[in-house]
Amino acid sequence: METNFLDKLLADARPLAFKGQVANYIPLLGLADPQKLGLCVAEPDGALISSGDWQERFSIQSISKILVFTLSLIDSGFDKVLEKVSIESTDDAFNSIVNLETKNNHRPLNPLINAGAIVCLTLIDGKNMHEKFTRVLEFTRLLARNSSIEVDEDIYLSEKATAARNRALTYYMLSTGAIEGDVEAILDAYFRICSMMVTCADLARIALVYAQGGAGFFPKEIARTVKAAMCVCGMYDESGQVAVEVGLPTKSGVGGGLLSVAPNRFGIGIYGPALTDKGSSVAGLEVLKKLSKELDLSIF
Repeated sequence: METNFLDKLLADARPLAFKGQVANYIPLLGLADPQKLGLCVAEPDGALISSGDWQERFSIQSISKILVFTLSLIDSGFDKVLEKVSIESTDDAFNSIVNLETKNNHRPLNPLINAGAIVCLTLIDGKNMHEKFTRVLEFTRLLARNSSIEVDEDIYLSEKATAARNRALTYYMLSTGAIEGDVEAILDAYFRICSMMVTCADLARIALVYAQGGAGFFPKEIARTVKAAMCVCGMYDESGQVAVEVGLPTKSGVGGGLLSVAPNRFGIGIYGPALTDKGSSVAGLEVLKKLSKELDLSIF
């Protein structure tokens, strides 16, 4: 794969950023430059091919949910996790409370929406929520091969100050017995995880681990389960469309990141903070569609 091939993908997709909008409901995310666009592909030998704003640091946001889900499976096992969280798609937004009230006996529909990720976080090993958060941070650093990944304190505080919906979700789950513990401590860990700062290269390296079946970091069965969940619900209420148009396990974050897994081939990391109305990078999705088509990456 040549760098100029990636350069052309970005050049063709960049104008689409004008159709998107940055996540200004979280004040600091609203300061991002909507014209930024970067791409990094991690090859099987670990080599990186990159283009555009691939070194730009941004908050991982909901892409962290695949890491939290993976750790919950490692630490608590399939049976306990799936007793608490389903793996079903949703046609509602990632922070919807409706499904908790009306479907699935108060159990979150999947681990890649906010409610499901919050439940999975409580299932990670640790004597308290700070230890659970630290386990996620260290796991992220390990898979990304980047010990310098840290939380942006300003973004964390911005998230915390605008978190009424997540508080509602979590207190509701406490009332139904879906979770136990100190809600504010759980949310504090959750906001810190979402505020970890990464680059396209970090996402590509993490994606490569899943592309290689866990790469010795965790069992192949867990990698397979997480990739399946990404296909079914990693892109929220546009997961079906992305499955058709891209055909790869993919997870978005409102910080502008996209992590996509090409099994047995590549790990892909993209950054583009101008978002669709579903909360995914509008130009980044176009890059991913064309990359998948040109290289025949779809798993379907």
